[in-house]
Amino acid sequence: MSYPSSTSGSHEPGRPQPRYPAQEADLAVLATRNRLRRLQPARGLDFSSNDYLGLATSGRLRCAARDALERGVPVGSGGSRLLRGNHAEHEALEQEAAQFFGAEAALFMGGGFQANQAIFATLPRADDLVLYDALIHASVHEGVRLRRGQAAAFAHNDPDDAENRIRTWRRDGGRGQIWLAIESVYSMEGDVAPLESFVGLARRHDAILVVDEAHATGVHGVAGAGFARHCAGARLLTLHTCGKGLGAAGALVCGDRPLVDLLVTRARPFIFATAPSPLAAAIVRAALRLLSDEPELQASARRRIAHAHAEAGRLCGLDGFATQIMPLIVGEDAATMQLAACLQSSGFDVRGIRPPTVPAGTSRLRVSITGNVSEADITRLFETLASRRDLLSPEALS
Repeated sequence: MSYPSSTSGSHEPGRPQPRYPAQEADLAVLATRNRLRRLQPARGLDFSSNDYLGLATSGRLRCAARDALERGVPVGSGGSRLLRGNHAEHEALEQEAAQFFGAEAALFMGGGFQANQAIFATLPRADDLVLYDALIHASVHEGVRLRRGQAAAFAHNDPDDAENRIRTWRRDGGRGQIWLAIESVYSMEGDVAPLESFVGLARRHDAILVVDEAHATGVHGVAGAGFARHCAGARLLTLHTCGKGLGAAGALVCGDRPLVDLLVTRARPFIFATAPSPLAAAIVRAALRLLSDEPELQASARRRIAHAHAEAGRLCGLDGFATQIMPLIVGEDAATMQLAACLQSSGFDVRGIRPPTVPAGTSRLRVSITGNVSEADITRLFETLASRRDLLSPEALS
C-alpha cells in the first residue's frame, strides 16, 4: 500500500479524505525516503534471523515442548509472577541458568527489550552514572530514558574513551556508582567487545559491568555460555536472550542476588507484566541442556561462520568479519533495499537495515549465518552477491 503525499485545504472531488491526515503524511514522507517498514513473511533461505543454531524449528525442542505438556506444564501463566503467575518451571530454569552462566542468581523475563529496560530503569540510582557504548541496543536507551540521573555514551568499543569520561565525571564531582554497559557481540556491526579491557576498567573504577550477551549466547564462549562466563575481578550483570541462539523465547538476567532481588521488587517491566509462559521456560531449560550435552551444535555453527567469512573474501573481496553477523554496507537506503530485493528474488532471505536502526549513510544488508543453511547455501549467496558488488559502498569493499 502506497501513501501519497498529503495536502492541506480542499481535496479532489470524489476522492476520499484521509482519515488520519497527520499520520498518513508521516507515512508518505517515510515512503519517499525508502524508510517505510512493512511486515513480510519468511521466504527463502534464512540469512536474516537470529536462529544461529537452528534450534527454533528443531525436533529436539519440539520434543521438549511435547514432553513438558504431557507432564502438565501449562501453556500460559495467567498473571504476573508476583501474583499467581510464578511457576516451578520458571524457578527451575532460573536455578539452572544461574549455574550455566556462572552467576549467583538469574531472573527469567519476557524478552531482551523488557529485561534491558528493567535493568537500566531500576538499578542505577539518581546520583549514579550510566556509561554505555554508542552502538548499544535501543532497549538500553529506553531504560536509561526512564530513570533519573546522568548517562553518557562513549565511542564504540573504546575503553579509553569510557575511562576518560569516568575521570571527567569524578573530577566534576560525581560520587555515585558507575554502570558500564556494553554488548559482547554487536547486533548490527557483528564485532566483538574487548571484554578484558572493559573488565579491567570496571575493576579500576569499582564499576558494575553490564554485558548484553544476546548475540553471543549459544554460539560463543565455553558451551555457548557467552564471552563473559569466565570474567573475573569485576562486578558483573549479564543478559542472555532466549529467542536467538537458544531458539525459544524470553530473556535471562544473571548476576549477584541483591541485583536480581531488586529487579523482582522494583522493576516495573517485571512487576506489571504477565509472566512468560511456563512452557517457554521448559523449552529454554531443554535448550541449555542441549548446549551442554551436544557440543557439535556450537562446533557446526563455527564451521558455517568460518566458511561464510572465507567465501565472502574469495567471491566478493569482503573481509574483516568477526562473528555470525556480517554487515554489508551499502550506504543509501534505496540501493540497500534494491540489493535486498535482488537477493530475495534469488531465494535468499536477506533484509535491508536502514536508519534509525543504524546511523545515517550506513544502510546495510545484515547477513546472518544461521543454523538453517548449509555451506553450499552460503557459497551460492556470495556467488549471487558477487554479481551485484557494484551496489556495495567502497567502505564495504576496502
